[in-house]
Amino acid sequence: MDKKKVVVGMSGGVDSSVAAYLLKEAGYDVVGVTMQIWQDEDQTAQEENGGCCGLSAVDDARRVAWELDIPYYVMNFKQEFKDHVIDYFVDEYVQGKTPNPCIACNRYVKWESLLKRSLDIGADYIATGHYAQIEQLPSGRFALKKSATAAKDQTYALYNLTQYQLSHTLMPVGQYTKDEIREIAAKINLNVANKPDSQEICFIPDHDYARFISENTDKELVPGNFVDLDGNVIGRHKGITHYTVGQRKGLNLSMGHPVFVTAIRPETNEVVIGNSEDVFTKQLRCDKLNWMAIDGLHGKEMQVSAKIRYSHKGALCTISEAEEGIVECVFEEPQRAVTPGQAVVFYDGDYVIGGGTIL
Repeated sequence: MDKKKVVVGMSGGVDSSVAAYLLKEAGYDVVGVTMQIWQDEDQTAQEENGGCCGLSAVDDARRVAWELDIPYYVMNFKQEFKDHVIDYFVDEYVQGKTPNPCIACNRYVKWESLLKRSLDIGADYIATGHYAQIEQLPSGRFALKKSATAAKDQTYALYNLTQYQLSHTLMPVGQYTKDEIREIAAKINLNVANKPDSQEICFIPDHDYARFISENTDKELVPGNFVDLDGNVIGRHKGITHYTVGQRKGLNLSMGHPVFVTAIRPETNEVVIGNSEDVFTKQLRCDKLNWMAIDGLHGKEMQVSAKIRYSHKGALCTISEAEEGIVECVFEEPQRAVTPGQAVVFYDGDYVIGGGTIL
């Protein structure tokens, strides 16, 4: 019987490197691929930007592939990355929302584009170094299951994958803790065994989102008014792309007590300011739904745990269909800083039910 061929997306980090090793050990025909997604810049800038897209990532991944004795290629996904990640990121901020570029990159670049190209060259699967597990349920549907290590679980950022994508994906790292992965890398003498994890948004390593957005949009981003919950003007802001719901720092408002961003109104170019309690809410609505463990609610209510951001622990809530294509989520306890543009992901125990984009 022919070996199944798997294309491993290699970022040059320890997780994807060990994923490639584990799959080779399991008997797969493994091919390593690094996705070149960085936009055209000089070499110095690319190396500084690093993350999972810089030239140093390519060098590390190529060296690991050589050490593992597997074929290795660099594939150009610059246009897909610009269309689905950079343009989306800029457009969302201009509309007063807070996007999640990693989720968009996972769905449309790391999976949609890489999977298509991999299947075109005869692969059966793609694989990544994400901390998540994939299971086919008794219903026949594929679902993500939380990884063995809660501290590193990445299912939140993967909730948007389709059934077809999941059926052609392997995630061997999800059964291990981070320490175990580093131990495996050290045991087989991979040079990336102690390489630190990349934390920042890879295309904005200096964290200056507002600068990046102003350089990548033709819309004029001008200062406007801070207003309180009653609409009274209480100061001037630098432009809505500088702010996100729940933000306290950098407001430069002397109110005599801590204040927070409670809403952003792009139509009037206003940033709404309130007190701590004003940042809490018990309900949200979401659209752009992707169902995973189930194929929809079909008019029923369901009790789930919902995460409203990557670092959120999850909170009990009831979800129901508000109208066509929109789900309402009512929490048992108020949640802080429910932020339009971010993902809300629904869990039943360790399994991802589905999710959507917060309105």
